[in-house]
Amino acid sequence: MGAMRPDQNFNGNPIIRLRSVSFNFYEGQSNNSAIIRAGIVDLSFETKSEVNLQFKVPYMWINGNFGKTSGIGDISLSATKEIADISDYKLLATMGAKIPTGHSDLKQQSHDVVLPMYYQVSLGTYDLVLGSSLINREWLFSVGYQQPIIHQNENSFGADPVEWGWYPGPGGFDYVQKHDEAVDLRRGADIMIRIERNFRLSRLNFNFGILPIYRITKDQGKDETGEYQKLPGTTGLALSALAGVGYRFNIFSSLKLIYGQKITDRDYNPDGLTRKHVLNLSYNYNF
Repeated sequence: MGAMRPDQNFNGNPIIRLRSVSFNFYEGQSNNSAIIRAGIVDLSFETKSEVNLQFKVPYMWINGNFGKTSGIGDISLSATKEIADISDYKLLATMGAKIPTGHSDLKQQSHDVVLPMYYQVSLGTYDLVLGSSLINREWLFSVGYQQPIIHQNENSFGADPVEWGWYPGPGGFDYVQKHDEAVDLRRGADIMIRIERNFRLSRLNFNFGILPIYRITKDQGKDETGEYQKLPGTTGLALSALAGVGYRFNIFSSLKLIYGQKITDRDYNPDGLTRKHVLNLSYNYNF
């Protein structure tokens, strides 16, 4: 038994080992017609120095009045480490990045025109992500910062609104004229705060919270001369309410459902990426 059992595997002391894998289904409703869905694979690893590494890759499907798109979305990478114990709380810090998988220039196939940003599977930017959280069994307080660093967004939706004269429905030509400032858009930086209360039973748990996201720098779009100008109304608060439920089948596997509902939004979103509500269902397996 134990250390004396025969035919043991020798693995040495691995530098990195897989700790968990999660399969997620996401659905979001835009302020316009489009429904955004994604299947996400989320892998978590742990290093010898007790740093948690996370790798996320989504496959996205978007369907709306203008057409359909699909493809691999932006990849997320992060490293998280516990840095302190404060009373009953743990203090965690995260550094990460979002890596684009495209240039945000997918087209409407029938008419060969570039679709709006909310039809794109990639944001077309390399982003820096920094964050920290204070957590115990009942409460989670977290703050995050996201800054686009390298812009390769080549979305030209609305550059020539006349191209959209073929679309007869509401939100067609008029919508294009209203949102033409999204051409080669440069997004501003965001600060996020999450406050969440958890109620835990033996296998079941519930959580409720709020998620304010504040854009602290203005988006920038090109003017008639091709120069970038700051767009008024693009800073401000977007606030959502969150609710979730989780069930643990055993020590290895669990199921989670999270719902988010928009409460307030910024005055102007030139990229049209606002969500009325989102739904996320995930299955997690721990090793």
